[in-house]
Amino acid sequence: MTPARRIAAEAIGTGFLLATVVGSGIMGEHLAGGNVAIALLANALATGAMLVALILTFGPISGAHFNPAVTVADASQGGLSWREVPGYLAAQTAGAFGGVAAAHLMFSEPLFSASRHARAGGAQLFSEFIATFGLLCVIWGCARLRSHSVAFAVGAYITGAYWFTASTSFANPAVTLARSASDTFSGIRPSDAPAFIVAQLAGAAAATLLFRWLAPSQSKDAAPAAISPP
Repeated sequence: MTPARRIAAEAIGTGFLLATVVGSGIMGEHLAGGNVAIALLANALATGAMLVALILTFGPISGAHFNPAVTVADASQGGLSWREVPGYLAAQTAGAFGGVAAAHLMFSEPLFSASRHARAGGAQLFSEFIATFGLLCVIWGCARLRSHSVAFAVGAYITGAYWFTASTSFANPAVTLARSASDTFSGIRPSDAPAFIVAQLAGAAAATLLFRWLAPSQSKDAAPAAISPP
């Protein structure tokens, strides 16, 4: 696949992911009648299901990263050329904001609005570290040992991580930035986003280092092809 096609796949896939995260959050909140647990359940199930579909669709084209933390981790292990990283990151970020805008338009919300949803404190940051650490563990482990199950494993993990983490598992810097522009159920205050991103990158780095030891074949000379562009 050409770089342009891979970048387009990352932008479109990330856009659909954010449209799902934000749109299902709005829909869930509207239909739940004030029951936050039901709204979160709807949000989690929709996101997990969409991730499976998107990874199966775009994985063969771009690797279906949809996540700057995954892109940087993959490049650090030789799975993606560093010269392609800026294009991936730009596509993911632009796609994420495009997905938020699409969700807002579908539900007659302002195109962008700064979120007032506070997500601060040590527990939230530790949650994001754990959420991203776990996500990268699932990706590295499945990509090397069960490559055909990556899509289903990632979708299942994110669905579960919505519930076992205090932060509801953003686990993605592009998602975090875009959700700061959504004053809806899924939002995060812009002032809280930078610390989330630092925790996410730390979690991704820790998981990558762990799997270099757990699975030595995932060294720079043998990065997992399942999350790398063909």
